[in-house]
Amino acid sequence: MKRLLAFALCIAAAVSCGEIDRYPGVDNPGQEGTQQKPETPDTPQEPEKPFVWDYSPVTTATFGHEGLSYIWDESVIPEITINVTLDEWNRLLGLYDANKNTKEYIYCDVTYKKGDETHFIEYAGLRLRGNTSRRRPETWQNGGKHVTDGADWQHCHFGVNLRKHVKDSKHEIKGIRKFNLKWFKDDACYVRELFCYDLFRRAGIWTAAFDTYCRLWIHVEGDSKPAYFGVYEMIEPYDDKYVSKRKKWFGTDDGNLWKCTWAQQPADLTNINAVFGLDNDKDDFTYELKEYGSNFAEAKAQLQDFMLKIQGKSDESFRTWIKEVCDVELLMRTYAVNVAVGMWDDLWNNGNNYYLYFTTTDKYDYKVFLIPYDYDNTLGTSINYDAAKQDPYNWGDRGLLIERMMNIEEFRNIYRDELKRLVNPVYGLMDPASSMARIKAWQSKIMAHIKNDTGEDMTIEDKPASWGNIGNYNLTLTNNNYFTVKAQTINNLK
Repeated sequence: MKRLLAFALCIAAAVSCGEIDRYPGVDNPGQEGTQQKPETPDTPQEPEKPFVWDYSPVTTATFGHEGLSYIWDESVIPEITINVTLDEWNRLLGLYDANKNTKEYIYCDVTYKKGDETHFIEYAGLRLRGNTSRRRPETWQNGGKHVTDGADWQHCHFGVNLRKHVKDSKHEIKGIRKFNLKWFKDDACYVRELFCYDLFRRAGIWTAAFDTYCRLWIHVEGDSKPAYFGVYEMIEPYDDKYVSKRKKWFGTDDGNLWKCTWAQQPADLTNINAVFGLDNDKDDFTYELKEYGSNFAEAKAQLQDFMLKIQGKSDESFRTWIKEVCDVELLMRTYAVNVAVGMWDDLWNNGNNYYLYFTTTDKYDYKVFLIPYDYDNTLGTSINYDAAKQDPYNWGDRGLLIERMMNIEEFRNIYRDELKRLVNPVYGLMDPASSMARIKAWQSKIMAHIKNDTGEDMTIEDKPASWGNIGNYNLTLTNNNYFTVKAQTINNLK
Protein backbone atom coordinates (compact mmCIF):
# COMPACT_ATOMS: atom_id res chain seq x y z
CA MET A 1 0.00 0.00 0.00
CA LYS A 2 2.83 2.39 0.88
CA ARG A 3 4.51 1.69 -2.47
CA LEU A 4 1.26 2.40 -4.34
CA LEU A 5 0.82 5.67 -2.44
CA ALA A 6 4.40 6.75 -3.13
CA PHE A 7 4.02 5.84 -6.80
CA ALA A 8 0.80 7.87 -7.04
CA LEU A 9 2.46 10.90 -5.45
CA CYS A 10 5.39 10.69 -7.89
CA ILE A 11 3.02 10.47 -10.87
CA ALA A 12 1.06 13.50 -9.60
CA ALA A 13 4.25 15.51 -9.16
CA ALA A 14 5.50 14.56 -12.63
CA VAL A 15 2.21 15.54 -14.25
CA SER A 16 2.20 18.86 -12.38
CA CYS A 17 5.75 19.69 -13.47
CA GLY A 18 5.31 18.50 -17.03
CA GLU A 19 2.24 20.39 -18.19
CA ILE A 20 2.71 21.80 -21.68
CA ASP A 21 1.27 25.23 -20.95
CA ARG A 22 3.60 25.74 -17.99
CA TYR A 23 6.57 26.27 -20.30
CA PRO A 24 5.21 27.97 -23.42
CA GLY A 25 7.09 29.94 -26.01
CA VAL A 26 10.52 28.34 -25.64
CA ASP A 27 11.12 27.31 -29.25
CA ASN A 28 9.13 30.20 -30.73
CA PRO A 29 8.85 33.31 -28.56
CA GLY A 30 5.81 34.46 -30.54
CA GLN A 31 3.67 31.42 -29.78
CA GLU A 32 2.30 29.68 -26.72
CA GLY A 33 2.42 26.01 -25.91
CA THR A 34 5.30 25.01 -28.20
CA GLN A 35 7.59 23.45 -25.61
CA GLN A 36 6.99 20.75 -23.05
CA LYS A 37 9.34 20.15 -20.17
CA PRO A 38 11.15 16.90 -21.02
CA GLU A 39 10.70 13.93 -18.76
CA THR A 40 13.69 12.73 -16.79
CA PRO A 41 14.23 9.22 -15.49
CA ASP A 42 14.73 10.39 -11.93
CA THR A 43 12.93 13.25 -10.22
CA PRO A 44 15.60 15.40 -8.52
CA GLN A 45 15.14 16.27 -4.90
CA GLU A 46 13.52 19.67 -4.53
CA PRO A 47 15.90 22.33 -3.18
CA GLU A 48 15.22 23.92 0.13
CA LYS A 49 12.77 26.78 -0.38
CA PRO A 50 14.15 30.30 0.12
CA PHE A 51 13.67 31.85 3.51
CA VAL A 52 10.63 34.13 3.77
CA TRP A 53 11.97 37.57 4.62
CA ASP A 54 10.01 40.23 6.47
CA TYR A 55 12.01 43.17 5.00
CA SER A 56 13.53 44.15 8.30
CA PRO A 57 16.77 46.15 7.95
CA VAL A 58 19.81 44.07 7.02
CA THR A 59 23.04 44.41 9.02
CA THR A 60 26.30 42.49 9.07
CA ALA A 61 24.89 40.53 12.02
CA THR A 62 21.93 39.33 9.91
CA PHE A 63 23.93 36.57 8.25
CA GLY A 64 25.83 35.37 11.31
CA HIS A 65 29.22 35.45 9.59
CA GLU A 66 32.19 36.67 11.64
CA GLY A 67 34.07 38.00 8.62
CA LEU A 68 31.16 40.07 7.31
CA SER A 69 30.69 41.63 10.74
CA TYR A 70 34.40 42.39 11.04
CA ILE A 71 35.42 43.54 7.58
CA TRP A 72 32.30 45.60 6.87
CA ASP A 73 31.88 47.06 10.34
CA GLU A 74 31.57 50.82 9.77
CA SER A 75 32.70 51.96 13.22
CA VAL A 76 36.41 51.87 12.31
CA ILE A 77 37.87 52.80 8.91
CA PRO A 78 40.41 50.09 7.96
CA GLU A 79 43.83 50.91 6.53
CA ILE A 80 45.00 48.70 3.67
CA THR A 81 48.58 48.65 2.38
CA ILE A 82 49.42 46.65 -0.74
CA ASN A 83 53.10 45.80 -1.18
CA VAL A 84 54.22 44.79 -4.68
CA THR A 85 57.62 43.88 -6.08
CA LEU A 86 58.90 46.05 -8.90
CA ASP A 87 58.69 43.19 -11.38
CA GLU A 88 55.08 42.36 -10.46
CA TRP A 89 54.01 46.01 -10.61
CA ASN A 90 55.57 46.41 -14.03
CA ARG A 91 53.80 43.21 -15.06
CA LEU A 92 50.48 44.77 -13.98
CA LEU A 93 51.20 47.87 -16.07
CA GLY A 94 52.13 45.68 -19.03
CA LEU A 95 48.95 43.63 -18.69
CA TYR A 96 46.91 46.82 -18.87
CA ASP A 97 48.87 48.09 -21.88
CA ALA A 98 48.29 44.81 -23.73
CA ASN A 99 44.58 44.65 -22.85
CA LYS A 100 43.07 47.35 -20.69
CA ASN A 101 40.24 44.97 -19.77
CA THR A 102 42.62 42.40 -18.32
CA LYS A 103 41.41 40.59 -15.22
CA GLU A 104 44.69 38.78 -14.57
CA TYR A 105 46.11 38.90 -11.04
CA ILE A 106 49.63 39.71 -9.97
CA TYR A 107 51.29 38.73 -6.68
CA CYS A 108 51.24 41.13 -3.74
CA ASP A 109 51.33 41.23 0.05
CA VAL A 110 48.43 42.82 1.91
CA THR A 111 48.48 44.48 5.31
CA TYR A 112 44.99 45.06 6.71
CA LYS A 113 44.89 47.23 9.84
CA LYS A 114 41.69 47.88 11.75
CA GLY A 115 41.99 49.65 15.08
CA ASP A 116 44.47 47.70 17.19
CA GLU A 117 44.37 44.60 14.96
CA THR A 118 46.72 44.00 12.03
CA HIS A 119 46.48 41.14 9.54
CA PHE A 120 49.32 40.38 7.12
CA ILE A 121 48.70 38.19 4.07
CA GLU A 122 51.61 37.09 1.85
CA TYR A 123 51.27 36.08 -1.80
CA ALA A 124 47.80 37.53 -2.27
CA GLY A 125 46.38 38.52 -5.66
CA LEU A 126 45.83 42.03 -7.05
CA ARG A 127 44.04 42.95 -10.29
CA LEU A 128 42.57 45.98 -12.00
CA ARG A 129 38.81 46.42 -12.17
CA GLY A 130 36.25 48.61 -13.88
CA ASN A 131 34.44 48.83 -17.19
CA THR A 132 34.53 52.27 -18.83
CA SER A 133 36.23 53.54 -15.66
CA ARG A 134 39.26 51.24 -15.89
CA ARG A 135 42.58 53.10 -15.84
CA ARG A 136 46.31 52.63 -15.64
CA PRO A 137 47.37 53.14 -11.97
CA GLU A 138 50.27 55.32 -13.06
CA THR A 139 50.56 57.30 -16.26
CA TRP A 140 52.80 56.21 -19.13
CA GLN A 141 56.41 57.21 -18.45
CA ASN A 142 59.78 55.50 -18.60
CA GLY A 143 58.77 53.28 -21.50
CA GLY A 144 55.72 52.11 -19.59
CA LYS A 145 57.71 51.01 -16.55
CA HIS A 146 57.34 52.22 -12.98
CA VAL A 147 59.16 55.43 -12.09
CA THR A 148 60.75 54.86 -8.70
CA ASP A 149 59.89 57.71 -6.31
CA GLY A 150 58.53 59.67 -9.27
CA ALA A 151 55.37 57.92 -10.44
CA ASP A 152 52.44 59.96 -11.66
CA TRP A 153 49.78 58.03 -9.79
CA GLN A 154 46.15 57.74 -10.91
CA HIS A 155 43.08 56.57 -9.07
CA CYS A 156 41.74 53.27 -10.36
CA HIS A 157 39.68 50.33 -9.16
CA PHE A 158 41.33 47.19 -7.76
CA GLY A 159 40.28 43.68 -6.85
CA VAL A 160 42.04 41.86 -4.00
CA ASN A 161 41.91 38.07 -3.69
CA LEU A 162 43.78 36.94 -0.59
CA ARG A 163 43.59 33.26 -1.62
CA LYS A 164 44.27 33.65 -5.34
CA HIS A 165 47.69 32.01 -5.25
CA VAL A 166 47.76 30.13 -1.92
CA LYS A 167 44.52 28.48 -0.89
CA ASP A 168 44.59 27.94 2.86
CA SER A 169 43.02 29.48 5.96
CA LYS A 170 46.04 31.74 6.51
CA HIS A 171 45.14 33.56 3.32
CA GLU A 172 41.89 35.04 4.53
CA ILE A 173 40.70 37.41 7.23
CA LYS A 174 38.10 35.80 9.47
CA GLY A 175 36.79 33.82 6.54
CA ILE A 176 36.82 36.70 4.04
CA ARG A 177 38.87 35.98 0.93
CA LYS A 178 38.10 38.82 -1.48
CA PHE A 179 37.16 42.47 -1.53
CA ASN A 180 36.93 45.11 -4.23
CA LEU A 181 38.51 48.55 -3.84
CA LYS A 182 36.73 51.29 -5.73
CA TRP A 183 37.68 54.94 -6.04
CA PHE A 184 34.96 57.59 -6.02
CA LYS A 185 35.06 58.31 -9.73
CA ASP A 186 32.87 61.28 -10.75
CA ASP A 187 31.48 61.47 -7.22
CA ALA A 188 32.93 64.50 -5.49
CA CYS A 189 30.54 63.79 -2.59
CA TYR A 190 32.37 60.53 -1.81
CA VAL A 191 29.03 58.97 -0.91
CA ARG A 192 26.74 57.94 -3.78
CA GLU A 193 27.29 54.19 -3.99
CA LEU A 194 27.74 53.92 -0.23
CA PHE A 195 24.36 55.59 0.27
CA CYS A 196 22.64 53.32 -2.26
CA TYR A 197 23.88 50.00 -0.90
CA ASP A 198 23.11 51.20 2.62
CA LEU A 199 19.57 52.12 1.53
CA PHE A 200 19.02 48.70 -0.01
CA ARG A 201 19.97 47.08 3.28
CA ARG A 202 17.92 49.51 5.37
CA ALA A 203 14.93 48.66 3.18
CA GLY A 204 15.43 44.94 3.83
CA ILE A 205 16.92 44.01 0.44
CA TRP A 206 19.19 41.20 1.63
CA THR A 207 20.70 40.62 -1.81
CA ALA A 208 22.66 43.91 -1.76
CA ALA A 209 26.41 43.75 -1.16
CA PHE A 210 28.07 45.17 1.94
CA ASP A 211 30.44 48.11 1.56
CA THR A 212 32.29 50.61 3.70
CA TYR A 213 35.08 53.19 3.55
CA CYS A 214 38.74 52.27 3.76
CA ARG A 215 42.10 54.02 3.28
CA LEU A 216 44.51 52.63 0.69
CA TRP A 217 48.29 52.71 0.26
CA ILE A 218 50.33 51.02 -2.48
CA HIS A 219 54.05 50.42 -1.95
CA VAL A 220 56.07 49.39 -4.99
CA GLU A 221 59.45 47.88 -4.19
CA GLY A 222 62.18 50.54 -4.37
CA ASP A 223 59.97 53.52 -3.53
CA SER A 224 61.03 55.32 -0.35
CA LYS A 225 57.46 55.26 0.99
CA PRO A 226 54.03 53.91 0.07
CA ALA A 227 51.85 56.02 -2.21
CA TYR A 228 48.66 57.09 -0.44
CA PHE A 229 45.68 56.59 -2.77
CA GLY A 230 43.21 58.12 -0.32
CA VAL A 231 39.73 57.07 0.75
CA TYR A 232 38.26 54.14 -1.18
CA GLU A 233 35.07 52.13 -1.04
CA MET A 234 35.58 48.49 -0.02
CA ILE A 235 32.84 46.29 -1.48
CA GLU A 236 31.82 42.67 -0.95
CA PRO A 237 32.23 40.80 -4.27
CA TYR A 238 29.44 38.79 -5.85
CA ASP A 239 30.82 35.25 -6.01
CA ASP A 240 30.29 31.77 -4.56
CA LYS A 241 31.06 33.00 -1.04
CA TYR A 242 28.50 35.78 -1.35
CA VAL A 243 25.92 33.16 -2.30
CA SER A 244 26.89 30.70 0.45
CA LYS A 245 26.61 33.40 3.13
CA ARG A 246 22.99 33.87 2.00
CA LYS A 247 22.11 30.21 1.48
CA LYS A 248 19.31 30.40 4.05
CA TRP A 249 17.61 33.08 1.94
CA PHE A 250 18.39 31.75 -1.53
CA GLY A 251 17.61 28.19 -0.48
CA THR A 252 20.74 26.83 -2.24
CA ASP A 253 24.34 27.81 -2.83
CA ASP A 254 25.18 25.67 -5.88
CA GLY A 255 23.18 27.37 -8.64
CA ASN A 256 24.29 29.65 -11.49
CA LEU A 257 25.47 33.23 -10.86
CA TRP A 258 25.59 35.59 -13.88
CA LYS A 259 27.05 39.06 -14.21
CA CYS A 260 24.98 41.03 -16.73
CA THR A 261 26.50 44.16 -18.28
CA TRP A 262 26.55 46.09 -21.52
CA ALA A 263 29.43 44.40 -23.34
CA GLN A 264 29.05 44.55 -27.13
CA GLN A 265 25.26 44.76 -26.69
CA PRO A 266 22.82 45.57 -23.89
CA ALA A 267 22.06 42.94 -21.29
CA ASP A 268 18.32 43.48 -21.66
CA LEU A 269 17.29 39.79 -21.49
CA THR A 270 15.93 39.79 -25.05
CA ASN A 271 18.74 38.51 -27.27
CA ILE A 272 19.47 34.81 -26.84
CA ASN A 273 22.33 35.20 -29.33
CA ALA A 274 24.12 37.78 -27.19
CA VAL A 275 27.70 37.20 -26.05
CA PHE A 276 27.68 34.56 -23.29
CA GLY A 277 30.90 33.49 -21.65
CA LEU A 278 32.60 31.93 -18.66
CA ASP A 279 34.54 34.30 -16.41
CA ASN A 280 38.21 34.36 -17.40
CA ASP A 281 41.25 36.63 -17.20
CA LYS A 282 40.85 38.39 -20.55
CA ASP A 283 37.33 38.73 -21.94
CA ASP A 284 34.16 40.62 -21.08
CA PHE A 285 30.78 39.19 -21.95
CA THR A 286 27.25 40.54 -21.95
CA TYR A 287 26.29 37.57 -19.79
CA GLU A 288 29.29 36.31 -17.84
CA LEU A 289 28.95 33.15 -15.76
CA LYS A 290 30.77 33.81 -12.49
CA GLU A 291 29.90 30.69 -10.50
CA TYR A 292 28.05 27.59 -11.61
CA GLY A 293 26.81 24.31 -10.25
CA SER A 294 27.04 22.12 -13.36
CA ASN A 295 28.59 23.33 -16.62
CA PHE A 296 28.56 26.36 -18.87
CA ALA A 297 26.38 24.87 -21.62
CA GLU A 298 23.62 23.95 -19.17
CA ALA A 299 23.81 27.33 -17.44
CA LYS A 300 23.60 29.16 -20.77
CA ALA A 301 20.60 27.09 -21.87
CA GLN A 302 18.86 27.90 -18.59
CA LEU A 303 19.37 31.66 -19.02
CA GLN A 304 18.32 31.55 -22.68
CA ASP A 305 15.16 29.68 -21.75
CA PHE A 306 14.43 32.33 -19.11
CA MET A 307 14.79 35.04 -21.78
CA LEU A 308 12.50 33.24 -24.20
CA LYS A 309 9.79 32.89 -21.60
CA ILE A 310 9.97 36.60 -20.79
CA GLN A 311 9.33 37.32 -24.46
CA GLY A 312 7.00 34.52 -25.47
CA LYS A 313 4.43 34.05 -22.75
CA SER A 314 0.95 35.52 -22.89
CA ASP A 315 0.11 38.03 -20.16
CA GLU A 316 -1.69 35.58 -17.88
CA SER A 317 0.84 32.81 -18.48
CA PHE A 318 3.67 35.24 -17.73
CA ARG A 319 2.00 36.31 -14.48
CA THR A 320 1.64 32.70 -13.32
CA TRP A 321 5.15 31.70 -14.38
CA ILE A 322 7.04 34.68 -12.93
CA LYS A 323 5.42 34.10 -9.54
CA GLU A 324 6.69 30.51 -9.67
CA VAL A 325 10.30 31.33 -10.53
CA CYS A 326 10.75 34.69 -8.81
CA ASP A 327 10.19 36.29 -5.41
CA VAL A 328 8.03 39.01 -6.94
CA GLU A 329 7.83 41.13 -3.82
CA LEU A 330 11.60 41.15 -3.39
CA LEU A 331 12.13 42.05 -7.05
CA MET A 332 9.63 44.91 -7.00
CA ARG A 333 11.05 46.27 -3.74
CA THR A 334 14.56 46.00 -5.14
CA TYR A 335 13.52 47.93 -8.21
CA ALA A 336 11.80 50.56 -6.11
CA VAL A 337 15.13 51.34 -4.40
CA ASN A 338 16.90 51.23 -7.76
CA VAL A 339 14.59 53.88 -9.23
CA ALA A 340 14.40 55.94 -6.03
CA VAL A 341 18.16 56.51 -6.06
CA GLY A 342 18.03 57.40 -9.76
CA MET A 343 19.93 54.41 -11.16
CA TRP A 344 19.51 55.00 -14.90
CA ASP A 345 22.39 52.73 -15.99
CA ASP A 346 20.38 49.63 -15.13
CA LEU A 347 18.45 46.75 -16.68
CA TRP A 348 15.27 48.71 -17.40
CA ASN A 349 16.77 51.81 -18.98
CA ASN A 350 20.19 50.84 -20.30
CA GLY A 351 20.45 47.04 -20.24
CA ASN A 352 23.33 47.12 -17.77
CA ASN A 353 24.67 46.49 -14.26
CA TYR A 354 22.98 43.64 -12.43
CA TYR A 355 23.53 40.03 -11.46
CA LEU A 356 21.17 37.06 -11.72
CA TYR A 357 21.31 34.02 -9.47
CA PHE A 358 19.47 30.85 -10.49
CA THR A 359 19.10 28.60 -7.47
CA THR A 360 19.36 25.31 -9.37
CA THR A 361 21.00 24.03 -12.54
CA ASP A 362 17.71 22.62 -13.85
CA LYS A 363 16.71 24.31 -17.12
CA TYR A 364 13.14 24.87 -15.99
CA ASP A 365 12.84 24.36 -12.24
CA TYR A 366 14.52 27.15 -10.25
CA LYS A 367 14.11 30.45 -8.45
CA VAL A 368 15.86 33.45 -9.96
CA PHE A 369 17.00 36.56 -8.07
CA LEU A 370 18.04 39.95 -9.48
CA ILE A 371 20.99 41.34 -7.51
CA PRO A 372 21.70 45.12 -7.52
CA TYR A 373 25.13 46.23 -8.74
CA ASP A 374 27.22 49.38 -9.47
CA TYR A 375 25.57 52.49 -8.01
CA ASP A 376 28.14 55.27 -8.36
CA ASN A 377 26.24 57.17 -11.10
CA THR A 378 23.15 57.92 -9.04
CA LEU A 379 21.52 60.57 -6.78
CA GLY A 380 21.36 63.25 -9.48
CA THR A 381 24.19 62.07 -11.74
CA SER A 382 22.42 60.96 -14.91
CA ILE A 383 22.17 61.23 -18.67
CA ASN A 384 19.24 61.22 -21.14
CA TYR A 385 16.65 62.31 -18.54
CA ASP A 386 16.25 63.98 -15.17
CA ALA A 387 16.46 61.02 -12.79
CA ALA A 388 14.75 62.92 -9.97
CA LYS A 389 11.72 63.89 -12.08
CA GLN A 390 11.47 60.94 -14.47
CA ASP A 391 8.20 59.00 -14.18
CA PRO A 392 9.00 55.86 -12.13
CA TYR A 393 6.45 53.92 -14.19
CA ASN A 394 8.36 54.78 -17.39
CA TRP A 395 11.97 54.42 -16.34
CA GLY A 396 13.25 52.92 -19.58
CA ASP A 397 12.47 50.88 -22.66
CA ARG A 398 15.04 48.07 -22.60
CA GLY A 399 14.09 45.96 -19.62
CA LEU A 400 11.28 43.80 -20.97
CA LEU A 401 11.16 41.79 -17.73
CA ILE A 402 10.46 44.90 -15.65
CA GLU A 403 8.11 46.33 -18.27
CA ARG A 404 5.99 43.21 -18.22
CA MET A 405 5.90 43.16 -14.44
CA MET A 406 4.84 46.81 -14.32
CA ASN A 407 1.91 45.95 -16.56
CA ILE A 408 0.49 43.70 -13.82
CA GLU A 409 -1.40 45.83 -11.30
CA GLU A 410 -0.63 43.54 -8.36
CA PHE A 411 3.11 43.84 -8.98
CA ARG A 412 3.04 47.55 -9.81
CA ASN A 413 1.26 48.28 -6.52
CA ILE A 414 4.07 46.60 -4.55
CA TYR A 415 6.56 48.80 -6.42
CA ARG A 416 4.55 52.00 -5.90
CA ASP A 417 3.94 51.34 -2.21
CA GLU A 418 7.62 50.64 -1.62
CA LEU A 419 8.63 53.85 -3.41
CA LYS A 420 6.31 55.81 -1.15
CA ARG A 421 7.58 54.02 1.96
CA LEU A 422 11.14 54.94 1.02
CA VAL A 423 10.44 58.68 0.99
CA ASN A 424 8.05 58.70 3.96
CA PRO A 425 9.79 60.48 6.88
CA VAL A 426 8.19 58.03 9.33
CA TYR A 427 10.59 55.29 8.21
CA GLY A 428 13.80 57.35 7.96
CA LEU A 429 14.91 55.68 4.74
CA MET A 430 15.24 58.22 1.91
CA ASP A 431 13.34 61.27 3.05
CA PRO A 432 15.43 64.46 2.73
CA ALA A 433 16.14 64.97 6.43
CA SER A 434 17.40 61.48 7.25
CA SER A 435 19.29 61.19 3.96
CA MET A 436 21.14 64.45 4.43
CA ALA A 437 21.99 63.57 8.04
CA ARG A 438 23.51 60.21 7.08
CA ILE A 439 25.56 61.72 4.28
CA LYS A 440 26.95 64.49 6.48
CA ALA A 441 27.89 61.94 9.15
CA TRP A 442 29.74 59.77 6.62
CA GLN A 443 31.56 62.74 5.12
CA SER A 444 32.68 63.95 8.54
CA LYS A 445 34.38 60.57 9.13
CA ILE A 446 36.54 60.77 6.01
CA MET A 447 37.09 64.50 5.53
CA ALA A 448 40.54 64.52 7.12
CA HIS A 449 41.73 61.61 4.95
CA ILE A 450 40.77 62.80 1.46
CA LYS A 451 44.03 64.41 0.28
CA ASN A 452 46.18 61.83 -1.46
CA ASP A 453 49.24 61.24 -3.61
CA THR A 454 47.36 61.03 -6.91
CA GLY A 455 46.42 64.71 -6.67
CA GLU A 456 42.89 63.72 -7.75
CA ASP A 457 39.60 64.07 -5.86
CA MET A 458 41.26 66.13 -3.15
CA THR A 459 38.15 67.75 -1.68
CA ILE A 460 34.57 66.81 -0.91
CA GLU A 461 32.17 68.79 -3.07
CA ASP A 462 28.39 68.55 -3.29
CA LYS A 463 27.78 68.21 -7.03
CA PRO A 464 26.95 65.56 -9.64
CA ALA A 465 29.41 64.32 -12.25
CA SER A 466 30.50 66.98 -14.74
CA TRP A 467 29.43 64.87 -17.73
CA GLY A 468 25.83 64.51 -16.53
CA ASN A 469 22.87 66.25 -18.11
CA ILE A 470 21.68 67.83 -14.83
CA GLY A 471 24.40 69.78 -13.09
CA ASN A 472 22.69 71.51 -10.18
CA TYR A 473 21.45 68.75 -7.86
CA ASN A 474 22.99 68.52 -4.42
CA LEU A 475 22.68 66.06 -1.55
CA THR A 476 23.27 68.13 1.59
CA LEU A 477 21.68 71.54 0.86
CA THR A 478 18.00 72.41 0.73
CA ASN A 479 18.09 74.20 -2.61
CA ASN A 480 17.91 71.86 -5.65
CA ASN A 481 18.12 68.89 -3.32
CA TYR A 482 17.84 65.54 -5.11
CA PHE A 483 15.99 63.88 -2.25
CA THR A 484 13.37 66.61 -2.07
CA VAL A 485 12.65 66.56 -5.79
CA LYS A 486 12.56 62.76 -5.91
CA ALA A 487 10.15 62.60 -2.99
CA GLN A 488 7.80 65.01 -4.78
CA THR A 489 7.89 62.85 -7.92
CA ILE A 490 7.17 59.68 -5.96
CA ASN A 491 4.41 61.18 -3.83
CA ASN A 492 2.57 62.24 -6.98
CA LEU A 493 2.26 58.61 -8.14
CA LYS A 494 -1.23 57.11 -8.31
